[in-house]
Amino acid sequence: MKHGHIYFLSNHHRSTLYIGVTSDLERRVLEHKSGMGSSFTSKYNLTDLMYYEVFQEIETAIKREKQLKNWHKEWKWNLVKSQNPDLQDLAAEWFTKDHIKAFRDAESSY
Repeated sequence: MKHGHIYFLSNHHRSTLYIGVTSDLERRVLEHKSGMGSSFTSKYNLTDLMYYEVFQEIETAIKREKQLKNWHKEWKWNLVKSQNPDLQDLAAEWFTKDHIKAFRDAESSY
């Protein structure tokens, strides 16, 4: 059975939140940081991981994502702040700039 994750991304100014679901959080965050995550996250430069939850089954993660997308903006930010009060990028140390560039270059060549 596939594990699942829901995650929140934001931009540098913390003015926009994006909620996503994935079975591979590290790879998905790398995609977003390289500008290849989705058109919405690329357009608004949503690259900073603010919050995530881990689930035993991807189906449960998908249900949670749908639930969270219906929440008010304030509720979402309160959830983020409950675990990440300083609103730090939780994935800031996961990849180097060279790693992100190499990934982007490799993906662009397809």
